[in-house]
Amino acid sequence: MLIAVVPLTAQSYRAPRTPDGHPDLQGIWQVMNTAAVNLEDHIATLGMPAGRSVIVDPPDGKIPYTPAAAQQQKENYKNRAKADPLNICYIPGVPRVMYLPFPIQIVQTPKFVLMASEFAHSLRRVFMDGSKHPDVALFWIGDSRGHWEGETLVVDVANNLPDTWFDRSGNFHSDALHIVERITRTEPDILTYEATLEDPQVFTRPWTIRMFLYRHKEPNLQLLEYECNAYLEDAEKENK
Repeated sequence: MLIAVVPLTAQSYRAPRTPDGHPDLQGIWQVMNTAAVNLEDHIATLGMPAGRSVIVDPPDGKIPYTPAAAQQQKENYKNRAKADPLNICYIPGVPRVMYLPFPIQIVQTPKFVLMASEFAHSLRRVFMDGSKHPDVALFWIGDSRGHWEGETLVVDVANNLPDTWFDRSGNFHSDALHIVERITRTEPDILTYEATLEDPQVFTRPWTIRMFLYRHKEPNLQLLEYECNAYLEDAEKENK
């Protein structure tokens, strides 16, 4: 069971605190949108439901691609059935992992904020110790360094491999992608998630998405498993 309520008191709500005094974001959360299909407005197609854009800047709800990148996105879309990295069980990058149709569990410690997705055991570690990004290493799910700004967890994500997409529609980035996420508990059972993305190799300007994650409240709830590689191997055997 998901609690689906639009936040009305986001400006005044003060989240409960963890023992170290920070807003408590812990729980199992999930989006209720179609961002995983396409971040922009999109009509329904076979196997892909219609949905509204989650892009709040630019105001037109469009990703500000360079001309060359816009052409590449069209090619990605045309070949999406085979080209989407998720179809061969690659780990989803940021921000895609946050709005897949799979729940996410958040656990907080003084040194880390852990975000575990049900998809393929994807695990993000947000380092909260003030340390810097490593100089050279690239990661499937990026390198995340966080700090608190009042009620909001601010996460700086860098060192992203270029092999992930943002959605099933071929929206993409390069290894120059830099993301700043802002996660705020705006109601007892709602997180507001915002991410600003910049990549001068692909986009003409930074752009921002915003959406809500809703708390799962089923009794005795836990993450299950989606063993993507095992299912892919089974499918390949059946098709031989």
